[in-house]
Amino acid sequence: MERTEAAETEDRGADGQHARTGAVTNRAMTTFSPADEEKRRGVRRMKLTATGLLLFVALVYVLAKWASHQGAGAWAGYVAAAAEAGMVGALADWFAVTALFRRPLGLPIPHTAIIPTKKDQLGVSLGDFVGENFLSEDVVRGRLRAVGIGSRLGAWLSVPEHADRVTAELSAALRGALTVLRDSDVQAVVGEAITRRADAQEVAPGMGKLLERIVADGGHRRAVDVLVSRAHDWLVLHGDSVMDAVQGGAPGWTPRFVDRKVGERVYKELLRFTTEMRDMPAHPARGALDRFLSDFASDLQSDTDTRARIERLKGEVLHRDEVQDLIASVWTAVRSMIVSAAEDERSELRLRVRASLLSLGARMAADPKVQGKVDGWLESAAVYVVTTYRKEITSLITDTVASWDAEHTTRKIEANIGRDLQFIRINGTVVGSLAGLLIYTVSRALGA
Repeated sequence: MERTEAAETEDRGADGQHARTGAVTNRAMTTFSPADEEKRRGVRRMKLTATGLLLFVALVYVLAKWASHQGAGAWAGYVAAAAEAGMVGALADWFAVTALFRRPLGLPIPHTAIIPTKKDQLGVSLGDFVGENFLSEDVVRGRLRAVGIGSRLGAWLSVPEHADRVTAELSAALRGALTVLRDSDVQAVVGEAITRRADAQEVAPGMGKLLERIVADGGHRRAVDVLVSRAHDWLVLHGDSVMDAVQGGAPGWTPRFVDRKVGERVYKELLRFTTEMRDMPAHPARGALDRFLSDFASDLQSDTDTRARIERLKGEVLHRDEVQDLIASVWTAVRSMIVSAAEDERSELRLRVRASLLSLGARMAADPKVQGKVDGWLESAAVYVVTTYRKEITSLITDTVASWDAEHTTRKIEANIGRDLQFIRINGTVVGSLAGLLIYTVSRALGA
């Protein structure tokens, strides 16, 4: 199957990114810092010292041999033996040290130039070593438990200045997160979540139980009082409108004075009815309203037709554009409120966060149980990371070493450890001389 142009473009972009990453890594390895240059100068000085010592014992050997042939005495043999063994030790150690970084004298001797030729294998071995010995569960848990992060963090958080700093950082992070989020995306998510939850949840039974409790407690009576009082006041102010409406609905063949009398009568009855309902808590109409609400509450919970009609009404209302716009606008209001609270140092939000941090810090510093919980959470989180992503962590070592240039890597490693390695050459010269002197002395003694 042919690959799409988008896929090829993506691969090229990924390859380019890897190439840029490798180039940056190689530049970092091939660039010698002033500290590296100073170390390289120290290595060169130690090389000269070790080489000078080799030349010195070689000169001593030549002079001792010449003196022995000239009849200088037995001491010349001892000196020659010590110098000869010193040369052997110096040359052996020179070969060993040189073989780490390059081929001695340029000869293709097996198992030489170890670092440049085995660089990638060394990187893999180093990654495996780190993974097995530093990224194991026991090591991570033991180290974190020894540190005692819970108690230290608690003592640090219990200081007001530190709590203020954490509160400020959390506020800045919150503002940044809310600024980055696009309102349209969040509004769409919030609207969908609310709509989906409302569609999935039947509201009629809950409404019935709520209405039943309200009626049982008499909570609806205050609403009835308000409605009846407002209805009475409206009738008082709009009496002419009520009578005109009644007269306008009368048949055309009735005399006008009869229509007017009927309108007046209807208006007076309505006014009397609302006045009595307002002033008489035991009015029959109030009782009828109580029974209606009780029956309606029961139907909302048990009547199938009533519940189905409520669900249809809910769907119609919920999916109206006006309601969806209202749901979407909730996020804008909430975001503005949170941002304002996060920016204000004296806002209730920041004061509560600061108080919570201080309280948490005090508990963590004083309560061993809380410390144990915090330490356990941190240990579990760290163990999860190192066990789940151990391969990715160690691959950072292996991939980084593999991306290094072999020659420059060798030079950089030599600059950092070469000075100590030159002491091996010096020690080899000294130890070899002493060993040669001892062997020569023992052999002369046994021969004597």
